Amino acid sequence: MTEQRVDQGAGGTILFDAARAPQVDADWFSPHRWRERGALRSQPGGRGGVAIIETPAGEAVLRHYRRGGMVARLFGDRYLFTGGDRTRSAREFRLLAELSRQGLPVPAPIASRYVREGLRYSADLITAFIPDAATLAERLADGAMNAALAGRVGATIARFHRAGAWHADLNAHNILVHGGDTYLIDFDRGRLRRPSAGWRHANLARLKRSLVKLGARDAAGDTFDAEWWPALMEHYERTLRE
Repeated sequence: MTEQRVDQGAGGTILFDAARAPQVDADWFSPHRWRERGALRSQPGGRGGVAIIETPAGEAVLRHYRRGGMVARLFGDRYLFTGGDRTRSAREFRLLAELSRQGLPVPAPIASRYVREGLRYSADLITAFIPDAATLAERLADGAMNAALAGRVGATIARFHRAGAWHADLNAHNILVHGGDTYLIDFDRGRLRRPSAGWRHANLARLKRSLVKLGARDAAGDTFDAEWWPALMEHYERTLRE
């Protein structure tokens, strides 16, 4: 259960879980500050602006929200401000807190922040790091993908769908595999929706396209369509009915 608190100051508006971190300030959202403390473990490239940091609340992932595609050239990391509760960081924090409360496998939210500049804002999110985990895309690339793993993924997605949790970008990069467990990550723009076969099937179709684009059919040949995807769907349907 998260103990949500809000702190407003010159460094922005911060929403944090006081049960994990009694106090969070603007320095928590600066990779440079963590580097100065020797607590920046890694900072991979990519649109998400992700850094792995060692915090008083444990190892965590710091993500700076950035736009993708052509719109990034115009607005970069700025979004239109329509209210604090509607910022991407606050909405994702609260959605993760609710999903975690329901026992769904997501990284626990630690803190979020938005910094308003006139009609626009920038935002960041800090979540708990899941150690020794790999994305489903990485599992596919290293040859560890099989029907058993596909089935576990299907069952996990069904648990979220049964709760009405819609992932805005369900692809192989946003599914983490840790031993026998699977997690969904990056719920930016996700939300809780009324259960509907339409959006559930669209979510699954998005994942299938992602796997095919990453070479699942090339790697497995007929096995992808004959075994892997049927196993995913079988476990999905079974879990959805439970």
